[in-house]
This record gives sequence, C-alpha cells and structure tokens, in this order.
Amino acid sequence: MSTPVALAFLAASVFFIIGIKLLSSPKTARAGNLVAAAGMLIALLATLPLLHVSAFNATLIVGGILVGLLIGAVGAYRVKMTEMPQMVALFNGAGGGAAALVTAIEFVSHGTSASFIVAMLFAALIGAVSFSGSIIAFAKLEGHFEKPITYPGQQFSNGGLLLLIAVLRIVLAVSVHSAPLLVFFLVLALVFGVLMVLPIGGADMPVVISLLNSFTGLAVAADGFAISNLALIVAGTLVGSSGTLLTLAMCKAMNRPVTNVLFGAFGKVNGEAASTAESGGSVKPIQADEAALLLGVAQHVVIVPGYGLAVAQAQHQARQLADELISRGVEVTFAIHPVAGRMPGHMNVLLAEANVPYELLVEMETINPEMSRVNVCLVVGANDVVNPAAHEDKSSPIYGMPIIEAEKANMVIVLKRSMGKGFAGIENRLFVRDNCRMLFGDARASLQELVTLVKAW
Repeated sequence: MSTPVALAFLAASVFFIIGIKLLSSPKTARAGNLVAAAGMLIALLATLPLLHVSAFNATLIVGGILVGLLIGAVGAYRVKMTEMPQMVALFNGAGGGAAALVTAIEFVSHGTSASFIVAMLFAALIGAVSFSGSIIAFAKLEGHFEKPITYPGQQFSNGGLLLLIAVLRIVLAVSVHSAPLLVFFLVLALVFGVLMVLPIGGADMPVVISLLNSFTGLAVAADGFAISNLALIVAGTLVGSSGTLLTLAMCKAMNRPVTNVLFGAFGKVNGEAASTAESGGSVKPIQADEAALLLGVAQHVVIVPGYGLAVAQAQHQARQLADELISRGVEVTFAIHPVAGRMPGHMNVLLAEANVPYELLVEMETINPEMSRVNVCLVVGANDVVNPAAHEDKSSPIYGMPIIEAEKANMVIVLKRSMGKGFAGIENRLFVRDNCRMLFGDARASLQELVTLVKAW
C-alpha cells in the first residue's frame, strides 16, 4: 500500500470517528452524517487504485456506485418518516449481505491462511444472520407476523442449528476448502437469522434493529481483516461497538437483559394477561376545547410522543402547539422514552424534522422526578411506554420496564385514534385513571385543533 493510499485510509478513519461522535446528538447529527459520508467517499476512492481491475470491471464498479447513489437518494426523499425504521432495517440487511458476499467470494477465489479463513467465515456467518434477520425485522415493522412466532422446543432446535453452523465453520477453516459446503454454511446462517428474529415481538424491534446493526459492523470489520482493508476495520469496529452499546443501553431502559429480548418472546400475550386494565375503571373522554383550556392555563406541560405521532405525521403540529404555549409563558418539554417508536431515536428524528429545539427534549430519567409537578401531560400516540402496569402488575409482560410516569401528572390527556393496544398487546391502565382524559381522533387533526383553540383564548 502506497503512502498516499495509507494516508487516505487514515483520513477516512478520522472522518468516521468524528461522524459517529457528531451523530450522538440531534443538534449535530446532520453534520455527522455528512462527515461520515465524506469519509466513506474518501475510502472508496482510495480503494480503487488497489483493485487492478480491467476496464470492464471498473465500469461495473462505477455503475454500481451510481446505482447505489440513486437508490439512496430516492429512499431519502421518498420514504415517509413512518417507514424510516423499515428503511433502516433494509439498509442494514443490505450491508450484512454485502459483507457475507465479499468474504464468500474471497474464500472461494483465494483462500489464504487459516487465520484469515476464520475471519472470512465469521464475517460470512454474522453478515448472513444480519441480512436474513433484518428482512424479518422489516416484515414485522410492516405489520406482518409482528407477534412472536414460537413452537415447542424452539430454543433447543435453534441451539442445535447454531452448533451445526459452528462445526461447519471449523471444518471449512481447518480442512475442507469446498464451495458447495460454504454455500450450505451460508444457507444455514440465513435460516438461523430468520429463526432468531421470528420469536421476537414487534415491541422489541428497536432493540433488534440495533443488535443487527452491530452484527453488520462486526461482519464489516472481519471483512477488513480478511482482505487487509484498514477503512473497513475502522468503520466496522465503530458500527459494531456503537451498535452494541446502544443495544445494551436500550435493554437497560427496558430493564431486561439482551437474552430476554432474544429468547423471551416478548409480546406473546395470552387473553388473561391482555385484560389487565383495572376492574371497574372506565375511559373518560374530553372535548378539544376543554383540553385547550387546560393547556392554556397550565404552568408546565409535558408532551410524550409515541409511534402514533409518526403514523399521523403530526410532529409539525406538536411543535406548533409547543410554540403557542411557550409564547403564553407555559413551560413545555417533550419527554422521550428510549424505546418509543420503531427504531432507536425514532422520536428524536421526528421532532428534529419538525425543528423542535433540542433543549425541549428531556429523557425519561430526567422528567420522571418532575412529573408530579406537571400540570398537564399530553400523550400523543404513546402506549406501552406510559403504561403503569410496568410497575404495578407482576403478571404483565412489560413488568419491570421503566416507563414515563405520566400517571403522576395532575392531568393526563391522551390523543388516540381508538382504544387499540400497543405492540405489547395489553390494555393500558393509564387510560382508566381518574386524572386521565381521552381525546379521540387523528393526532394530526386533534393537535391542529388544539393549536387553533389555544390561539383563540
């Protein structure tokens, strides 16, 4: 490797690190995206002189780059915010699949020392699992078989399949350099990825997406070792480590270990558990003018966004309501639960799109101690993340999960289209509390009406 190429890889690595750092805050996330993309462009251009390819293959490479740019641009501009988690799952799966293909081709074409073969097979395994698992995650986010699919002895059969994959990996690495056996190895890895995600409920998809993202990063890093590419090693390690840390942080926010997410079939709720609402309680509706009056005279209003906000595309109306209340001297904050929505940081992305100031966003740990002093808690499309059953009902599937303690506010107003359940499939005890009122209707229309009424007071 020449000195200019090595320096280019070093520069790309620095760009990746800076990009990841900037992505840690909504304030700088856009710049972080651009910086990381610039680093990838540098790494790509630095790699081309090392390939020594024919003019025909160079044309294919450039063509592939242009097609990828077109698909990415179309996806960025046309995919709705409600479909962003699905796009993230697909893109992540594509990365894992690409990592598996690279090492598979390298293994068949060259095959080097045993240590490099081990790295190749690791990348092929993890990449294939990430690819097929991400496809299933995409399907669950689309609403297909979002409930856990389980059968007796599933964990034992999955364990047996993983053991067979491990044995094949050893055989391929040590003695048998066989392309058909490698294909069989990849097929088993793809099947394992499907079987790993199928038993996981839709409510856990944010954690699954984060975990599969870390898998893709590990596969890319192993690719880098296999083909001696520094940029891949750095980029893959950054993605793998950050994805792992995010996964652990989200599991901590749910008070559940990763093993419980992967093997606990969260969301598989029986009829008894699904009817845990407090007996004798009844839902108390409220009219928009009454809700507007309560908001207008409040001193502190907390808005809790959820997936329903994304479905209704109501983030802009939520910001308008917050702006109107703030102009009247009301303190307004947005309470963000770590796993609200369908992907990590989903609510942050939605609110950033609507130009909600980052200073107004507060985390669950910060707002909960203040909730008893909140006059009105406005819940927009959230369900499981504000369900008191999480700390009141030991039989509930979400018991032990930290929630935003909306029920402690003086008054709770829930914007909901219907009395449908959240992804966990259980009734929400909050809805029948004495201090809770339900404002039924489309969240976007309801928020717009609230904005108009508050302005009129």
